[in-house]
Amino acid sequence: MKETRIFYVPEGVNGTYGELPAEEASHAVRVLRMKEGDALTVTDGRGMFYHAVITLASQKHCQFEVEKEWQDEKLWHGGIHLAVAPTKNMDRMEWFAEKATEIGVDRISLLNCANSERRVVKTERLEKIVVSAMKQSHKAFKPTVDVMTDFEKFIAQPFCGQKFIAHCYAPEDVEDNVSKEYATDNEENIHLTARNFLGDLLSSSDNSLVLIGPEGDFSVKEVKMAIAAGFQPISLGKSRLRTETAALVAVHLMYLAKRR
Repeated sequence: MKETRIFYVPEGVNGTYGELPAEEASHAVRVLRMKEGDALTVTDGRGMFYHAVITLASQKHCQFEVEKEWQDEKLWHGGIHLAVAPTKNMDRMEWFAEKATEIGVDRISLLNCANSERRVVKTERLEKIVVSAMKQSHKAFKPTVDVMTDFEKFIAQPFCGQKFIAHCYAPEDVEDNVSKEYATDNEENIHLTARNFLGDLLSSSDNSLVLIGPEGDFSVKEVKMAIAAGFQPISLGKSRLRTETAALVAVHLMYLAKRR
């Protein structure tokens, strides 16, 4: 059985004819040696697939004619959003972005925390990785990769759905005076509970957001701020996990809870 080749056209296909972006065209023609008459599948990364046939294959251009188009169905309900403090070694973050895309994730946000090991990230590289992983796993939905945001600013952003923060502190370390230090207009909604396992709390249909801290964990202050902002403390199990492993476990648990 011939392998299906999937190519990414971010602007989509308007009408019957289209053209691959320069980098995709070079890969198709120069690397894969594709030629006129060969079939290919195109996605816009927003849910659309197009079955097409190449009409022009040159060193710089690859044009195609669409024969069929269809809307792909996302494999999970609701939204899967993971916010993580990048590791010092970017290879580990790139590995996470690739594997999370293969499993299924809607949004990856990068956090600048008190204990962050890396405070500057070039998202262009992560964008290329998630595009490649999307194509490799035959998906039509490209995850959004956000630029790095300061922790306090991020948790203040509106979010409709479940919000969780994974940390390693004992409940008594973060409960003391949290209401007094970070009082809000909805103070009665602050619930300081023991860290329950994420898999036991996830809704199958709501949007879900999980925060994963750096190798040194979130600061106590950050945990208190998140709880005051409506984030529920959670555990990812009894094992001690690296940042990228914890992030991938969280994505997988969200996917399993929401899978169709």
